[in-house]
Amino acid sequence: MAMRIDILTLFPEMFAPVLSASIVGRAIRGGVVDVRLSNIRDFAADRYRKVDDAPFGGGPGMVMMCRPIFEAVEAVRAEDARAGLVVLMSPQGRPLDQPMVDDLAGRDRLILVAGHYEGFDERIRRGLADVEVSVGDYVLSGGEIPAMALVDAVVRLLPGALGEPESVREESFRQGLLEYPQYTRPREFRGMRVPDVLVGGDHAKIVDWRAAAAAAKTRRRRPDLWQEHQSKNERAGGG
Repeated sequence: MAMRIDILTLFPEMFAPVLSASIVGRAIRGGVVDVRLSNIRDFAADRYRKVDDAPFGGGPGMVMMCRPIFEAVEAVRAEDARAGLVVLMSPQGRPLDQPMVDDLAGRDRLILVAGHYEGFDERIRRGLADVEVSVGDYVLSGGEIPAMALVDAVVRLLPGALGEPESVREESFRQGLLEYPQYTRPREFRGMRVPDVLVGGDHAKIVDWRAAAAAAKTRRRRPDLWQEHQSKNERAGGG
């Protein structure tokens, strides 16, 4: 059975381009994943479709109310026997990284909740969310773009989503390192040449070069990742 991803949002129209194009679009059309959109306003209690209110204690902005979101999740959850993991898109959540994406891609169903305005009533976090996910330490207008990023990252890992599954294993972060540099034709462009080892035909040397290049790039660009990679290697070796 295909993975099901439900997205609860105030702006379902934002998702059409992402869900119809490229890898995600092909995966949906090919039956690899079933993505469904629900408008949180459809679960509002009044005819004005109100889903937010002023915060208790005062302060700027509006806060998303409990009832519409609880009822939206409960209604969507009842559509499938698989309960699903409720993921709250929030700048207060755990940073989205490759290990988390790997874990989410192994689930049979995800229910993503994209917030808006000043954020969620705290009781939504406490009583509904299984996990909160952030795409970075910055603030966006809402959780829609983070939800799109999560869907793209997860779907491309699903069996049948990519034409060449091998490419997934060599991407950045798969081994705790950034990906090695890639080149294509022509061999020289404006004085910049492709490394000779890549066109020499010796596969073993190419593998060694790529491993060294990935390590060097990670050390230079992401010393935090390099340190973590080194620490893991030391623990694995008993050092």
